[in-house]
Amino acid sequence: MSKADQIFLQNCRDILEKGVWDTDREVRPRWEDGTPAHTVKLFGVVNRYDLREEFPIQTIRKINYRAAFDELLWIWQKKSNNIHDLASHIWDSWADENGSIGKAYGYQLGVKHVYPEGEFDQVDRVLYDLRHNPGSRRILTNIYVHQDLHAMNLYPCAYSMTFNVSGNTLNAILNQRSQDMLTANSWNVVQYAALVHLFARCSGLEAGELVHVIADAHIYDRHVPLVEQLMERESYPAPVFRLDPAVRDFYDVTVDGMALENYQCAPGIGKIPVAI
Repeated sequence: MSKADQIFLQNCRDILEKGVWDTDREVRPRWEDGTPAHTVKLFGVVNRYDLREEFPIQTIRKINYRAAFDELLWIWQKKSNNIHDLASHIWDSWADENGSIGKAYGYQLGVKHVYPEGEFDQVDRVLYDLRHNPGSRRILTNIYVHQDLHAMNLYPCAYSMTFNVSGNTLNAILNQRSQDMLTANSWNVVQYAALVHLFARCSGLEAGELVHVIADAHIYDRHVPLVEQLMERESYPAPVFRLDPAVRDFYDVTVDGMALENYQCAPGIGKIPVAI
């Protein structure tokens, strides 16, 4: 059984059995019909994925990992905030008439900052330190920039990555303020597991652990029956992540250069309603 399935299902059981509902208060998110989108949540969920053992993707339903990889590169490689640079339509609800999501996500990673070694944006600073100063305890990114929140069409959910090298192994912590478990959990885990693999390859390191810290892990009210449906499904063995062996530069990575070998999975569960 895929460990990603085990972790996800245990998280969901814990949320449904021990979580707290917010039905006693006003909430910001709304369903498409205008109804308030309430959740049941747990605070402070921490999950660990050892990328040396398997690639963490759910098999209890089909995950469009190519679209997840594309969004990852849109944010981290293209450093874009415009949906016209993205193959999928997952960001359409937050884009303006020009396709911009404001000063969010990729925009923040592309802002240059001055260091003793010169000017770097956040991505290039990480890559520089992984190559030249792997013992540093300061290798991190943060896109929750308070002075720009007013100009973001959506505040960042997954907002910080901390990278740490132990020996020849690259480990990372993903910090997330909020997680829609059904819609986004596997998507984010797939993306940031791939990012650790990419940064490791481009820095001459091996991918190690991804630790995912979620402040508010929740299931929406209309998602509960879908989650319960997933709990009844059988799991498959995890696939293997493959990266084009010729790639050594992060900016040469493409979606076609990443693949999951032997990805067996159950079918999807249909269109999932998304709260806005």
